[in-house]
Amino acid sequence: MRLKESDLIHDWNRAGGGDPRPARGRVELDDETLRDGLQSPSVRSPAIEDKLRILHMIAELGIESADIGLPGAGPHVKADVLRLAREIAEARLRIAPNCAARTVIADIEPIVDVAQATGLPIEVAAFIGSSPIRQYSEGWTLDRMLELTREAVEFAVRQGLPVMYVTEDTTRAAPADLRRLYTAAVEAGARRVCVADTVGHATPNGARNVIRFVREVVDSTGEAVKVDWHGHKDRGLSVVNALAAAEAGADRLHGTAVGIGERVGNCPIDLLLVNMQLLGWIDRDLSRLQEYCAFVSATTGVPLPDNYPVVGKDAFRTGTGVHAAAIIKARARGEDWLADRVYSSVPASLIGCRQVIEVGPMSGESNVVYWLQERGIDPAKDLVAEIFQRAKSSPKVLAEEEVLAICRARGLAASPPRPRALP
Repeated sequence: MRLKESDLIHDWNRAGGGDPRPARGRVELDDETLRDGLQSPSVRSPAIEDKLRILHMIAELGIESADIGLPGAGPHVKADVLRLAREIAEARLRIAPNCAARTVIADIEPIVDVAQATGLPIEVAAFIGSSPIRQYSEGWTLDRMLELTREAVEFAVRQGLPVMYVTEDTTRAAPADLRRLYTAAVEAGARRVCVADTVGHATPNGARNVIRFVREVVDSTGEAVKVDWHGHKDRGLSVVNALAAAEAGADRLHGTAVGIGERVGNCPIDLLLVNMQLLGWIDRDLSRLQEYCAFVSATTGVPLPDNYPVVGKDAFRTGTGVHAAAIIKARARGEDWLADRVYSSVPASLIGCRQVIEVGPMSGESNVVYWLQERGIDPAKDLVAEIFQRAKSSPKVLAEEEVLAICRARGLAASPPRPRALP
């Protein structure tokens, strides 16, 4: 009898009626790599050609929308935003663009210019601080904030642009203030609002609480208003917070490639994609995900750690004897899916990769045998013993060339191993 994955894995994530699902059905994603992601003090801003490639990769991953910049920051930013918007229009990319702006007309006017030049209905993401600590620091009054909100939203709406009203630091804001701000924005014409965990303060419980509250506020206006979640990872909770927000009623989640962004960064959109896929919320081709993350890492100068989840160099590599033996035994049964899951909660095949077995100080002889067989080399006992002893005396995993040198000294030639990426 051929066993299925469900026969061999008991999923406690779905036990006891706790199967996580978005409260409102389909949940979308907004990629902020090209705007919020570039606010990190360690980031190098990519050249426009690289930004265009990133934009195409976003579309290829099926991400529904993207923040393409804050054109009010100056002519150089506006020029890039215009070029990106033209690419969306001319290449017919299936991306809904949005642009950030403070809740001041001067920031929104450049967005209007770009929208008129390209014919795209660019969503205005108008933001304003909302927490008491921010109000006190800035010397703002709530009445002045409400005035700015109405003026900015009404102006954008008059220009025919959709508006997402963003309250910065929402997760530390007072309920009464949020109610007045969101209500004013919706009455002025905003049809999307964004809850921002600007300093990464929220826990999953906090994310659920604030989304349910905001959902009640906007629903009480009688208008069809969508709610977004924008999170940062200061406490290391950004991914679980975003998922909790969707479970509580968020319609769209924001993130950046490999979590780049101000301070320690934004919610990693790559990990949102993976988790949403594994949860059954989406069904799409993620085979370009590793390429996307590697390209963003290279063009922004932000290192991609070897142990970064899913797309890091070590995500699907093992040099440990017990782990490798389990993978080898599973593969010997002739079922690749079994080898892909026996020591991995995320299957390598999800992103178009394979499990890789290395030879190192933590390896067993089975690692060596498998390594040689993968390269078409007969795993003779004395050869295995020599490589095994070299591995045990090494402080790290042996490089490919180190093992091949031992083989060549015996007159043995190797075939290329199976590629780490699936064909």
